[in-house]
Amino acid sequence: MSIGVIILILSFIFFAVAAVAEFFIILFTWKANKEKQQRESEAPKVVDYKAYEISILNELSSKIDYSFDIQDIIYVIIDSLPKFIDYDFVSYILPLPEKLSFRGFLNKSVSYEFISDIKGKMVSYLSSISGRDLSALESDDALRGSIADRESEVPVGAFFHIPLVVSEKVVGLLTISKEDMVPYEERQIAALHKVVQEATGALTNLRNIISAENSKLNAMVASMTDGVIMTDMNYKILAVNPKARIAANLIDKNELSLSDFNASFSGKIDLGDKVAESLKMERVFISEEIQLPTGFFKVVISPVKSRWRPLGCVVVLRDISREKEVQQIKDNFTSMIVHELRSPLDSIKKMIEMMRSTEMSKDQKTECLQMIYGSSSDMLGLVNNLLDMAKIEAGKFDLKKQPSNIKEIIKSRIMFFDIAAKDAKLHLVSQVADNLPEKVDFDPHTVSQVLNNLISNALKFNKEDGKIIIQALVYKPGDNLAENAKDAGIEWLIKKDIFEIPDSLFMAVTNTGQGIAPDQISKLFTNFFQVKSSFSEKGGTGLGLAITKSIIESHGGIVGVESVQGIGATFYFTLPINDSVLE
Repeated sequence: MSIGVIILILSFIFFAVAAVAEFFIILFTWKANKEKQQRESEAPKVVDYKAYEISILNELSSKIDYSFDIQDIIYVIIDSLPKFIDYDFVSYILPLPEKLSFRGFLNKSVSYEFISDIKGKMVSYLSSISGRDLSALESDDALRGSIADRESEVPVGAFFHIPLVVSEKVVGLLTISKEDMVPYEERQIAALHKVVQEATGALTNLRNIISAENSKLNAMVASMTDGVIMTDMNYKILAVNPKARIAANLIDKNELSLSDFNASFSGKIDLGDKVAESLKMERVFISEEIQLPTGFFKVVISPVKSRWRPLGCVVVLRDISREKEVQQIKDNFTSMIVHELRSPLDSIKKMIEMMRSTEMSKDQKTECLQMIYGSSSDMLGLVNNLLDMAKIEAGKFDLKKQPSNIKEIIKSRIMFFDIAAKDAKLHLVSQVADNLPEKVDFDPHTVSQVLNNLISNALKFNKEDGKIIIQALVYKPGDNLAENAKDAGIEWLIKKDIFEIPDSLFMAVTNTGQGIAPDQISKLFTNFFQVKSSFSEKGGTGLGLAITKSIIESHGGIVGVESVQGIGATFYFTLPINDSVLE
């Protein structure tokens, strides 16, 4: 999936969450209008209180978005108090996991003893209604407004508390207080309680809906193969998928911030700065590749906007490790192809120069021509492999199935490789079951090519005085493969007893080389991969097994390998058999 498509999907999700916020703006506006209608129908003595409620609800509605929080409610109410109620000091406490956050706003100068007394009353009251002893917690205090009077000794007069409840949980306490002993009017207290209740109720609903939307968002983001981080306008992380956690090695950390990712990136990129820049400049930022312990990545940061306002940012961690690996493979392949073509061309050139400049006997000319033929055959085989792979990748690799005799093909391959096997001091033999059908529908040319590839590899990766065994038997669903092989006198390294395949010819080529390391087996049938072996002096192009896999799968069969290091390997493939052939 391209970066553009990912950002488009995530932007759409962002819009959906933003739509929830817009819904609450409409809801608050509706409530405010409803309150206005009620106000107009009530007696003049309560007009001021209704007007206050409506003005607060209207102001809160203008601030609601998906980052709306309890402090937004508190600040709006505190800002409105001077026009509505007589007070000297307003304060709030938010209990955090390890400390208290106490904030006070002085409308007029009061003593430090006054402030301390109010704070004590608030902590005691909040402890009683929350069921949590808060008196021992460290307090983070801050005061704003008028300067506290160090000489004043006027005690606390009237005050009242307003609990802040969100999602049925007490999250804080707001307290209005004054030196004057005249109690606050019940209507004032009721009006403030109602405003706070309306606002915190809306916040509860907003959080519930956004939580549900975020669950959907997280499920979608979690399925993406690239790392994805979504932030709001305050750079707070809204969603992060497992791939991003893995990339930054933050799998076990619960609450994440951009600074956590910066620490993992070890100064290679500052996400906070880049997110701020992307939001401010309203442009997409794409980093150079960066190397992390988990691989190579490119970071793409894109602002997300609705029709009305910016919503936040999407950060995509694009894993380019595989792309770099493929590029390295291609570079190595180009170098290898040059070498593979240069060697035979150089041999041909030298042989022709020698034939032109030197008098040769008939036997010497025959030997030179044989060498030229061998070198040109090597080049032709390389070119054919490249053409076959190009056809396979283009989907133009056509099979020409026809009734064919697998025994004859095995016999012809043994004859073809016999001299090469003897030169390498290897024993090339066959082990086939007696019940092999005479004719099976397959493409004899490509199946011969498969056997050529497997036998050629067995020659390269074998050891002196070793064996290469071409094997074949009939396999039916539910058969015990080991028993079938034993009955046919077949010796191979296949450990599986049951394969989930239809009636098939089961073919294998076993060699007695050094075997294959477990970490290499999974890569064997990929393009350009070459097994590392101390017995191989010529690695080849790495295309043979990839072509083999494509040919067999085009026939509807399977390919695989079993290996024991130090003992050898068995490469196998299957060719489906029509039921009528076995009747």
